[in-house]
Amino acid sequence: MKKIGLLLMLGASFSCKKLTEHPQGNLTPENFYQTQSDAVAAVTAVYSTLTTDINNDFPIYGRNLNLVVDNPSDNQVYSPSNTNPDVRALGTATYVTTNDRVHKIYAQLYWGINRANIAIDKIPTIPAAQFVDPSHSAANLVREARFIRALLYFDLVRLFGPVSLVLHDQATVAAAGTLVSRAPKDSVYAQIITDLDSATLLPASYTGANLGRVTSGAAHALLAKVYVTRHDWSHAVTELRKVITTGTAGLIDATTGNYGYDLFTKFSDAFQAATKNGKEHIFSAQFNGTTGGFTSTNTLSSFTWSNSAYTADIPADSSVVHIFDIADQRRDATFYDSLFNQTTGKWVKWPFFNFLKFVDQSTGFVTALQGNQGANSKINFPVIRYAEVLLLYAEALNELNGGPTADAYTAINIVRARAYRSYTSSGSYTDHTYDLSPGLSASDFRDAVFTERRKEFIQESQRWFDLVRRTDLGPGQYYLQSVKAMPGNPKAAAALKDTLFPIPQTEIDLYGGRNPNFQQNPGWN
Repeated sequence: MKKIGLLLMLGASFSCKKLTEHPQGNLTPENFYQTQSDAVAAVTAVYSTLTTDINNDFPIYGRNLNLVVDNPSDNQVYSPSNTNPDVRALGTATYVTTNDRVHKIYAQLYWGINRANIAIDKIPTIPAAQFVDPSHSAANLVREARFIRALLYFDLVRLFGPVSLVLHDQATVAAAGTLVSRAPKDSVYAQIITDLDSATLLPASYTGANLGRVTSGAAHALLAKVYVTRHDWSHAVTELRKVITTGTAGLIDATTGNYGYDLFTKFSDAFQAATKNGKEHIFSAQFNGTTGGFTSTNTLSSFTWSNSAYTADIPADSSVVHIFDIADQRRDATFYDSLFNQTTGKWVKWPFFNFLKFVDQSTGFVTALQGNQGANSKINFPVIRYAEVLLLYAEALNELNGGPTADAYTAINIVRARAYRSYTSSGSYTDHTYDLSPGLSASDFRDAVFTERRKEFIQESQRWFDLVRRTDLGPGQYYLQSVKAMPGNPKAAAALKDTLFPIPQTEIDLYGGRNPNFQQNPGWN
């Protein structure tokens, strides 16, 4: 079997029981899986692949996915302070098949998949008598691992298209010399859906040290997002109704969600350490802000906090900031343009904006910006939150019915009401000033949903995926029109090939061109 990129790093690393801890040491799968504690530790190691890197590089959800999918979008560019040529190439659509960041995300995703595969294969071999704690049954631990595997394959197939579908530990595959194929996208999605269907049997909630584990609500929500990406609107609506809280004000059609999900009234609460794993967070990558290196550290707003230097990544231009009304609370929660000068004791207004959303303000805004908290953030990364469920519902209803229904308007208007500070709870608000105008066509409503998604999810590794999955203007045209409309045309080199990333050249070179089933994506040869 072809060894996929950095999957040579397969050593099974495991940690203690708590989800918030991270794996230390190495053990082989053959001598490790003996007890329930071993099974819990193994699944914790699967979770850890979202927030750590085996080479102490940026983790998937701590920054690397953001570099790969936000820098090539119309939201973000590399900072003048960033001298990494591979990062700069992503920001100008001039990256090549040997781009280090593209290779890294490919390897990281398969690293996590392989850990999940090991757990899925090995946990059922542990004697049933070992599972004395009912809160971590063998079946549920496997379901958690299957959710993470589905999430990682979802990222892979959206980034690279057809990919190798590996479902077992590569170190134990018998036919080690087999020429591996890139599975069709339909096959990859079928496996994703199968894994997520399994995960819908997980508990609805957790408490204490188990907060942050995968729930059945997270499985239904991610499954809905998969269906939306596939333009399977009927199945998407079915899944979304299982997640949206029953009794949500203004909705006509019944929803059955009993998870208690809701929006924070204050948008910024979705991005602070004190409110992590709250009512809006359906599933998040868990960070604890470990000092030193990048282990368990969210570095999305990090590195240089001074009176003059740029941070690592910046908004593409001021027009990104100005898509927001001044009254929209998301604007001030997402960007800042001032910094406190410790020497003069005065605030300095910069001629440019920086991202604020993931700056850890645990000790206050000024302290965060004048210290080094940006590089040691404890803020979780929200993989999917309730605001997205509402916007996916609005989108799916519009597409399913050939135009927006009353519930489609209600769903998007709830998100807008929160943005303009009139939201209370359970879908209720009284100020309808900022509701969308009624009578929109399907096309105009679609535009409104994608605009709302852009405002809501800046820096949350969503925008490039949104640009390339929208095909109503023709495959890739929404992406091209959006990035080519950027002031200064920084992505002038963007082309249709950029709607898929290249398979890392190291993967292609493993075969020396001799494998007809493993070829490069179109346009990247």
